[in-house]
Amino acid sequence: MEFQQFIGFIIFLTVFTMGFWMLLFLLSFVVPYWLFGYFKEEAKLRREAKKKNK
Repeated sequence: MEFQQFIGFIIFLTVFTMGFWMLLFLLSFVVPYWLFGYFKEEAKLRREAKKKNK
């Protein structure tokens, strides 16, 4: 394996690993946080609409 191939492989592994951890972070923290906030806001709006209609 030549030096350029080795550097290319290291760069590929670095980018692949960064992508893997970013995907893991997004799926485990960001998406659930966003969904929780969305449903919380929807419930708040429904309660306000129900109070307004009474």
